[in-house]
Amino acid sequence: MNRRTAVIFDMDGVLVLSIAAHAAAWRATAERHGRPMTHADFLRVNGMTNHDICTTLWGGEKATPEFIARIGDEKERAYRDAVRAALPLAPGLRPLLQRLRAAGAQLAVGTSGPQENVDLALDQGGSRAFCGGGVHAGLVRRGKPAPDIFLAAAGLLGVAPTACTVVEDAPTGVRAALAAGMRCVGVATTHAADELAAVGAHLVRPDLAALAVDDLLAG
Repeated sequence: MNRRTAVIFDMDGVLVLSIAAHAAAWRATAERHGRPMTHADFLRVNGMTNHDICTTLWGGEKATPEFIARIGDEKERAYRDAVRAALPLAPGLRPLLQRLRAAGAQLAVGTSGPQENVDLALDQGGSRAFCGGGVHAGLVRRGKPAPDIFLAAAGLLGVAPTACTVVEDAPTGVRAALAAGMRCVGVATTHAADELAAVGAHLVRPDLAALAVDDLLAG
């Protein structure tokens, strides 16, 4: 059995249980701009970049670069304002990072969110010391489900895609990990376990606290 040497974590719904705050920020922002948004709408676009979310919700004709930038900035500011005072770190995060570091694994973040959200999660959450870097939507041409974010994270760590396990909470992210040629472990914090398994997650656990090192580093 091949041993993996690197783990790439999605951020929202994995490192930070921030999905409720993101959903609320998206619903409020979308409604202000004439697009009522249900929770089912949010789950359908969860894991995508703001560009792809805006294109999906408003259509390509209205979703000009200027419109996307304005909506994205408004929504992300609302999200950060909501979580800054009490960042909802995933239970079990710090012990898992410590165990992976002790096992010699290299760690990175691969997220569809912007740089400001990554900085907030890693710095306020105390996780930056464990991570060899982070790749956010602004660093790649295509967002998930394209593999670009995870391939860039592997490149940042200097490892082959086949050496990586991705931890994801969304079907869009699972598809991106598989497209990158990586092993994918799902955590059922946002989407149901059977939904993650149905799109190809190799293993699904309830949350980070339920993950063992071998779940992530086994081949």
